[in-house]
Amino acid sequence: MGIKLFTRKRPPSRLESHPGGGSDASADLATAHQPAPFEQLDADPLKRLHQQGRHAMILRDEAKWRADPAHPDIIETVKNEIERRMALVPDGNVTLSQTLTGGSGAPEEDVDIAAFLLDVHTVTNSRFQKFVDAGGYDELEFWPEEIWPHLIELKDMTGQPGPRFWRHSRHDLRFAEHPVVGISWYEAQAFALWIGQRLVTEAEWQMAASWRIRSSTDMLRRYPWGDAMDATRCNLWSSRIGTTVPVDQYPKGAAPNQVLQLVGNVWEWTDSEYMVNDDQGRPIVGEMPMHVIRGGAFDTYFDAQAASHFRTGQIALARVKNTGFRCAVDLNQATWISGLPEEGEVL
Repeated sequence: MGIKLFTRKRPPSRLESHPGGGSDASADLATAHQPAPFEQLDADPLKRLHQQGRHAMILRDEAKWRADPAHPDIIETVKNEIERRMALVPDGNVTLSQTLTGGSGAPEEDVDIAAFLLDVHTVTNSRFQKFVDAGGYDELEFWPEEIWPHLIELKDMTGQPGPRFWRHSRHDLRFAEHPVVGISWYEAQAFALWIGQRLVTEAEWQMAASWRIRSSTDMLRRYPWGDAMDATRCNLWSSRIGTTVPVDQYPKGAAPNQVLQLVGNVWEWTDSEYMVNDDQGRPIVGEMPMHVIRGGAFDTYFDAQAASHFRTGQIALARVKNTGFRCAVDLNQATWISGLPEEGEVL
């Protein structure tokens, strides 16, 4: 049940600069914000969940909906949509550096990764809009208790609940299919829980980007497409775009299972706390909780920072223009899948 902790007062409407899908704040000074329209939701609970894109939640509780007349058609549609939206990452292993510099001979941790499902795209503005419209910022079950006092601070440019660069709780329609940015780690986690999924862990993200599957070759990739940086396959500073692009661009930069933009466009929040030591093995502790971000963004200058093994962190409450996220599902929770692929195949 949603609980209104605070009364959010709507300030007078005014035209403000808008960073678009992640560009500089001055990029759209002369152009009015084009607010996304409101969607009329169906009164039927199952149809409403489908409209909201909460597919994993529907399929996990499929038995609950069998009495609904729309059940057969919607379940089949939802299965098709979630299989199109997610890909299988096979089991494998990754090596995580334990120091800030990650130099030769520095301590490392080997992590085994079980197969899991990963979103093909990062979450878009249009998808996150459904969470905002459903009152997700007031549904306390999706937020850890320690963040409740801060929920009032998670406002858009007009003081309404939503990502930092939206207006009046609406994204700009021109950037509907760009990754949502200006969201903290807590907002990313809340959305993932709301749709019945979770954030990807740091090790899982690296597995998806490096493709170090269990095989006799024991090979891993520096980038999802291979070992050499190619600015035509991703959106980094060297790509000379200077802003985000739609999440379906750069198909040639996809991982083998067709997961897109693991490198570039936006950094991606992970579910892992950022824990690292200095070269003498002493823990580096920040003043505020930090979580790992991976993959680089449109404004990442050094190619090495977009490599599959590069680790860095961000303050969990940071709401910046170059960080988004994607969601995952444990394979053992994907009860809707029958006849799982053999190792190395994609879903």
